[in-house]
Amino acid sequence: MKSAMDLVSAAKAQITEIPLSEAESAIRDADVLLDVREADEFAAGHIPGAVHASRGMLEFKLSGSPQLQARDLKFVVYCKTSGRAALAAQAMHQMGYLNVKSIAGGFDAWAAAGKPVAKPEAPNYG
Repeated sequence: MKSAMDLVSAAKAQITEIPLSEAESAIRDADVLLDVREADEFAAGHIPGAVHASRGMLEFKLSGSPQLQARDLKFVVYCKTSGRAALAAQAMHQMGYLNVKSIAGGFDAWAAAGKPVAKPEAPNYG
């Protein structure tokens, strides 16, 4: 029986994973920056400009969003540490997407490197 890490390792062997040092350049060149973490993780902080599509709903979001359906769009995908992003990138390749890159180390590596993090502002009732 395969473990989750076995599946992630197999996915990483089939996708394009870029090092953090190349992430900003890849994001600038991308059409879509996709955060595949859960909604609460995204709300707590995300890479500026990211679109949220949790890993569990990814295929449905891509299929149901006309602006995300072109198979030649350039995507950069990330999650917390890179496992879900690898699985997401693999699924996107299986769906026919041609240009998908995953950020090695994910959001945790991004934040630890002191890169910009967007956080929604709390409402001000005062």
